[in-house]
Amino acid sequence: DAFLFCFLSGSRSSKTFKPKKNIPEGSHQYELLKHAEATLGSGNLRQAVMLPEGEDLNEWIAVNTVDFFNQINMLYGTITEFCTEASCPVMSAGPRYEYHWADGTNIKKPIKCSAPKYIDYLMTWVQDQLDDETLFPSKIGVPFPKNFMSVAKTILKRLFRVYAHIYHQHFDSVMRLQEEAHLNTSFKHFIFFVQEFNLIDRRELAPLQELIEKLGSKDR
Repeated sequence: DAFLFCFLSGSRSSKTFKPKKNIPEGSHQYELLKHAEATLGSGNLRQAVMLPEGEDLNEWIAVNTVDFFNQINMLYGTITEFCTEASCPVMSAGPRYEYHWADGTNIKKPIKCSAPKYIDYLMTWVQDQLDDETLFPSKIGVPFPKNFMSVAKTILKRLFRVYAHIYHQHFDSVMRLQEEAHLNTSFKHFIFFVQEFNLIDRRELAPLQELIEKLGSKDR
């Protein structure tokens, strides 16, 4: 991973940050998304993230990854006016975690940039992966590539960083907008999902470890 993960010591807008990624209606993936939404409605998130019987794991991970991209996109879209070059000159998740951007193709050497710039790079990069039919096939019967799981893991690891930034740097704005319940539910769903399929390394989750433990203990 080309990321540098360095430890350092010591008026409401509903604009969407990026265009929503739509799953085509009538497709099997659309049915899976509907299933996911229905089980979420039951309130049991641990159960909601489990692979439905007889379904393909790659397809289940693909549908949910698209859904998390859309959720995070929308959540970040509500606070973009508070996340500026001036307020967030570096992409961080609290004082101990700072992220530098590299995607391995256009930007090979990690660069230090502001949070809005970093998140723009990140979401654009994710969108490009989701739009790539060879990686995320939307047509029935088109197989997923061999490297699908590693690509999905990288996408989810990077999407986590947007949650981490929002929680550490913008939670007061989230509270003022009365979005905290929405943010917490979305993040809890995300965490239960990545835990169920072991998709993000524990070290990467460190910036929100306390919150993750709290969300998990409430659900035992």
